[in-house]
Order: sequence, then structure tokens, then C-alpha cells
Amino acid sequence: MVTTDLQIEGPALLKLARRSIEAAVHGKHFLPPSHEWLQTPAATFVTLMHDGELRGCIGSIEPLRPLGEDIVNNARGAALYDPRFSPLTKDELEEIDIEVSLLSLPQPLEFQTDDSLYEQLRPGIDGLIFHCEGRRSTFLPQVWEQLREPARFVEELKRKAGVPPQTPIQRCSFARYTVRKWREGDLQEV
Repeated sequence: MVTTDLQIEGPALLKLARRSIEAAVHGKHFLPPSHEWLQTPAATFVTLMHDGELRGCIGSIEPLRPLGEDIVNNARGAALYDPRFSPLTKDELEEIDIEVSLLSLPQPLEFQTDDSLYEQLRPGIDGLIFHCEGRRSTFLPQVWEQLREPARFVEELKRKAGVPPQTPIQRCSFARYTVRKWREGDLQEV
């Protein structure tokens, strides 16, 4: 996990994501600066919003790349390669808002019943990773704003992963994580 000063970290990560997106939309490649704190392996998500609606979101669940590289690649992916959306255009650059989420390490959840899983979930705090039958999906903690009930949250994770809704969750595994996140226009962590 990154341990730099919060006042520097959040705005710097947002600026890094914005510069990566601008380069990507103009067909250029962008490399992150070589600051030491950007070399720490980290898992991030970059989310793009347009008029309050999702416009792209790509991320990593596990810290497999240096923080700077992860932000640059996920920002580029959110702008150009999210399969739910067409690639971002040059005209949209000034209209999007960027959010960067820095994930904690996932912690596996142990449970015996549906209710014992739901009781462990902390709406608005936990991101959740679902893994079942060779498929995986995740929702960031921000998704609790739309899916407030744990049962519905898990049901939608199944759907997102392409797992039949009747699949017993006892055949699946779950891990939770938390995030630190920053949005453009905000002066502090949200």
C-alpha cells in the first residue's frame, strides 16, 4: 500500500490518470513519472463519469504492477477499452470526471450460509470479489450506492460474472477489500 502524503498522492494520481487519458485519446503513449512512491505495487481502478453517468471503468484487483503503471494502464483502458462503451472521443475529454480508487489487499470471507455471508458485508465500505466456476467479477464499494441490499449486491455480481443466478453461493468464493478514492474537483480523499 502506498504511504506517501495524502495531499500529494490523491491529486497526483488524478493528474496521472488525466494525462494518460489525454494521450490515449490522441493516439499517443504515456509513461508514468519515475517517482519512488509510484513504484510500489498497487491495485487501482479508474472510473470515468459523464454528466453523473458511468462512462468507463477499468481496474486491477491484485497489486501486480507498480502504482504509476497501473494508473496509466487502467486510465487508458477506461477511456478506450471498456467493452460497455465506445472509445472516448477528443470532444468528451473536457466533459468527463475522473475517479481513482486505490484498493487494499483482498481478504477472503468464510461463510456457511447465504445469511452468514451477507452479515459480514459492510455496505458502502467493502468492495467484493466474486469467484465461481472459473469466472470472476467485482464491485467497488461505490456500487453500494445503487445496490444497497447484500443479497442483491451478490446477485448482481453473479450476473456480471455470467454465473447462473440459481448457483448456490456455497460453491463460490468471496473476498472483500476497501478503497481510498479521489475524484477530480474534490480537494481531499472521499
